[in-house]
Amino acid sequence: MYLVDASVWVSLVERDSPHREAAASLVRNGGLAALDLTLHEVGNAVGVKQGDATEAGRVVRLLLRCCRDRVLAIDAELLDASLQLAAEHGLTAYDAAYVAAAQRNGWTLVSADVADLVSKGLAVAPDAAVYP
Repeated sequence: MYLVDASVWVSLVERDSPHREAAASLVRNGGLAALDLTLHEVGNAVGVKQGDATEAGRVVRLLLRCCRDRVLAIDAELLDASLQLAAEHGLTAYDAAYVAAAQRNGWTLVSADVADLVSKGLAVAPDAAVYP
């Protein structure tokens, strides 16, 4: 199972993203999970920052179809683990939530965030998930 963070979903609609093709392959292959905060992150990145609320809605609906009942809510235990990981690895609380959820469930975290997650060994890049 792959826990896919917002950066991967956003790369689906970024024409110049180096992760676009691998992200599309992940979506086609299935076996994906997300966090509930991913919906807001995608909405913010695509709907607000890129100014395309319609496209943001499409990506969020695709995420919900692909992940179905595997959109996890942040609970108190996950929040505590996230804050500890954030302090330990110098991450945002958002990034740490993905790491904590992946660790708790035994899933592989997939992210296009090379600087903060992939380079620290906390996630794999989309192409590594598609072509291990």
